[in-house]
Order: sequence, then C-alpha cells, then structure tokens
Amino acid sequence: MKVLVVDAANVVGSRPDGWWKDRAAASRRLHERLLVVDLDHDQVVLVLEGQARGAARRGVDGHVKVAHAPGHGDDAIAAHVAAARKDGHTVTAVTADGMLRARLEGLGAQVVGPSWLLEQLDPVG
Repeated sequence: MKVLVVDAANVVGSRPDGWWKDRAAASRRLHERLLVVDLDHDQVVLVLEGQARGAARRGVDGHVKVAHAPGHGDDAIAAHVAAARKDGHTVTAVTADGMLRARLEGLGAQVVGPSWLLEQLDPVG
C-alpha cells in the first residue's frame, strides 16, 4: 500500500495566501482538496496541529485519514510514518522542514516538498 503523510502546517504555510488569519480554514481547504484529487496513493494521512485541528474531525473520510497531533506536529508525523513503514507500506511524506525531512528519511520514507503536493492539487493548464 502507498501512504502519503502530509505535514498540513508546512503545506498551508508554504503559500502567502492569508492562511495566518485563519489556520483552521486554510487547513480545511487543504483537506477538501485532498478528498477530491487522485494522488496515486492508497491512503493520505493529513496531520493537523494547534488551531488547525479545528479544520476536520479526526478519523477516516474516504482515502484521507485526519490525525490530530496532541503536541508537536513533527512527532505525530514521524509516528505515522514509522507505523506505516512497520506495516510494510511505501511511504511518501510532504514537508519542507529540513530536520523533519532527515528524521523521516531515516525511517525509510521518501520526502517531497509542499510544492510537489500543491502542483498535484492545483495542476496548471
């Protein structure tokens, strides 16, 4: 199974579109796009932290699993990657955080930046 783990805060924060005015609304828009776009992954895990947890209820909605980080989002993201790898899944993670990238690669995940995901969600042309 192919699993995509998304650092929502990092993806939302990568575009200066006013997300800081309402983090939950910005994360909700990301969640809605993930629900309707085929990303060639069997499951998408969207990790929400802080105020963004108000964007969507925790649980599974179609192929998207929403996870609420109880504390620091990086720890929750790493835990989801580790669990998926332990189950034998191929994992791609989305983040631009250099330290988190190294941590996730150490767990066996391929890591891509937010621009990769945003291009998938909003292709030009």
